[in-house]
Amino acid sequence: MDTTAGRRKIRKIEKDPEGDFYPHDVNMYIEPPATIVQLAEFEELALERLQLLRVIEQASLKGSKPYSEEWKKTIKEDLSKIGLKKYIRLMSGYNGTNDQDNQARRADHISHFILRLAYCRSEDLRRWFISKEMDWFKIKFLAQTPQGVMDFLKVNNLTYRPISEEEKSLKKNELVTSTPGVTDVSVDATDFYKVPFTDVLLLVKNRRVHVTKGYAYIPTQDLVVCIQTKFRAKLSEALNVSKTIYNHRLPYLDDERINSLLSNLHNMYTGKSYVIDENDTEHIDPAHLDAYAKKQFPLCMRHLHEVLRTQHHLKHKGRLTYGLFLKGIGLSYEDAMDFWRQEFTKKLDSDKFEKQYAYNIKHTYGKVGNMTNYSPYSCVKIITDSVGPGEHHGCPFKHWDASVVKQKLVEHGIGAEGVTSVMDLVTNGHYQIACTKYFEYVHGQAPSTTINHPNQYFQESINLAKEKSSRKN
Repeated sequence: MDTTAGRRKIRKIEKDPEGDFYPHDVNMYIEPPATIVQLAEFEELALERLQLLRVIEQASLKGSKPYSEEWKKTIKEDLSKIGLKKYIRLMSGYNGTNDQDNQARRADHISHFILRLAYCRSEDLRRWFISKEMDWFKIKFLAQTPQGVMDFLKVNNLTYRPISEEEKSLKKNELVTSTPGVTDVSVDATDFYKVPFTDVLLLVKNRRVHVTKGYAYIPTQDLVVCIQTKFRAKLSEALNVSKTIYNHRLPYLDDERINSLLSNLHNMYTGKSYVIDENDTEHIDPAHLDAYAKKQFPLCMRHLHEVLRTQHHLKHKGRLTYGLFLKGIGLSYEDAMDFWRQEFTKKLDSDKFEKQYAYNIKHTYGKVGNMTNYSPYSCVKIITDSVGPGEHHGCPFKHWDASVVKQKLVEHGIGAEGVTSVMDLVTNGHYQIACTKYFEYVHGQAPSTTINHPNQYFQESINLAKEKSSRKN
């Protein structure tokens, strides 16, 4: 499902049986949803939440300091591009009361619980989910006004209270000396909370807090450290409960679609599908493919193109991966048939091509079989696919030996600094970010957003070339 296409439908907010209208933007997710969710909305909310967490993850890998204004601006821009303005509302700290505010909080609440079921299944999935949910929690909390913080504490029955002005005055020197960012001027306008030092061990470790008689004095912006500790503990415990539910109850649901969605959610692609309309009259010229491969193709597709040109053959998965990519960038069915025929018949006769390979091309374009208009493979699909001996599909950053990747980067004109930058991302398993960096070094400019699809890479490259040509003219 392409959750980015068109305007999203605003759903009517219905009061749940207990009358809870989601009173605050920041949610501890203690109580599960007490409302009926249709399957279509269930899937939509799950994919939107996954998009949100991936946007947060990608923003952290773009170089901006986490929780900085630049970092949050990047997240807002990326959420806006994919139509998830409901989550931008929750980053404002307004705690509004209109229908759109309630809708945003409702979606936030329900989608969190859906992803609990999808990410409770293994330690790696739980670790990733907790990390991104902690980031999302902190983003919303840091946006709160002092009154918003007080309302949050009240809603969640948390007993943190600001110290009195008298006590703050007595400890003014210690608070200014030990609290980063607090000055003699700003301390008077800053609320401080007295909490057990064990709730803020990270601040104690980094010597960022005043501690006396077992209590730490923290400003409002550090109160999130306390609450995040509680949030992490509760979420970790809740995921263990969700795992029990997943293992013992979900297999017996009547609708297999829910099981399938939850089992495959982490590997789902959530961006544009790049399906070509048969009525689209804009097609690429196959004579330009060699030039495109050198300048506009991502490394995975450039490799498949070069192998095809030199070996005049690709195994099934390679043909399917590359064929769908070419279809997605605008290679018509007729041109595709000619292109593959000309290449393959350099090693075999035409009859063998027609018998063994022509049907697959027809099937790719929806001309035979169930007549499906297949979409090109996303980065997630390519990264998670298996690659056997003699096969050339897959993600180079994931499936190739590091020395081979380095060699290719050098061959493609990337300097030592760029090679190191890309390989650091590869080593840490950030394959799509590595591809994004590869784009940046090849083109001398970063793409508009993180690369999530080979066809997106091509389109970004084409758009950039058009911009440069337009500036020259």
